[in-house]
Amino acid sequence: MSGGVDSSVAAGLLIEEGHEVVGATLKLWGGASDSGCCSVADVDDARRVAQVLGIDHHVFNYTEEFERHVVAPFVEGHLAGRSPNPCIECNRHIKFDLLFERATRLGFDAVATGHHAQVRESEGRHYLTRGADDQKDQSYVLGYLQEGQLAMLLLPIGHLNKSDVRVEAERLGLRTWDKPDSQDVCFIEVSKGREVFLRQRAALTTADIVDARSGEVLGASSAAELMTVGQRRGVLPGRDGERRYVSRVDLANGRVEVGTLEEILVERLQLEADSMSFAHDDLVDGDDVLVQCSAHGAPQRATLRRDSSWWLELHVPSRPVASGQSVVLYRLDDPTVVEGAAIVSSS
Repeated sequence: MSGGVDSSVAAGLLIEEGHEVVGATLKLWGGASDSGCCSVADVDDARRVAQVLGIDHHVFNYTEEFERHVVAPFVEGHLAGRSPNPCIECNRHIKFDLLFERATRLGFDAVATGHHAQVRESEGRHYLTRGADDQKDQSYVLGYLQEGQLAMLLLPIGHLNKSDVRVEAERLGLRTWDKPDSQDVCFIEVSKGREVFLRQRAALTTADIVDARSGEVLGASSAAELMTVGQRRGVLPGRDGERRYVSRVDLANGRVEVGTLEEILVERLQLEADSMSFAHDDLVDGDDVLVQCSAHGAPQRATLRRDSSWWLELHVPSRPVASGQSVVLYRLDDPTVVEGAAIVSSS
């Protein structure tokens, strides 16, 4: 229970279904925070919801594990020129690893969350599918979950639209019924941003922003580690007035290359091979899938290719995806997740 409306309603609906429910809130970040799901106010909201629902509420402290598995790799990734996704790493290592292990040790039958996604069972196997609300679907951030985790996972609000969740929360008398959604990284203060956070932990690189075609210097970046392949924000147009996008970040030489949208489009995405297990589908070279490269990105069709690594051959050229970001593969004919993987490069 994060203190938000989704997990609050998830708990309430399970109680109405007759389950014995215990609320658990994870204390993950011990530093300053004005966003996300780790503030004192969020823990208090979760506790008060549990009181209204008449269930026990526990707070589990995973601050050391969160620092090791999420925060440190986030910093290291940026310093290496990658663009890590801390929310996915938190789900993988904390919420769906350590919490599941603890729940099993304590004798619970299942773990429930307020994610907008669904689990379906077919012929004794469990599959993750998209949530009913396309605008709030969170199957992307759960794309790494495997069979054993899905078999133990309940997603009570996955069949509801967000507006319906708020109606349910108000019906249940929960104080979180009109609470705004949290969309920020919990350990990054919105009032300060990523640059301030990273500068507290490491020295950042100044770099020239260079037009890759003409070689003209268009500007400068005070923190090249924060420049992301495909990024437009903060990049000045060229002399022709056209928008420029980041095509390459070269930290070693203090250089960020940019180009027009047409110039930076890519046709292939290289995947981290050791993360591809295809636990639910036996995909082979040449199979077509739908791919999604960000939490709110539009799925697009691609063909899976295999040489010395796994690749996705995009049917329509697209903006590049930064290394370290995640891609989730879906079946073509239904909203079922096939696999999640990390991006190594775009070309």
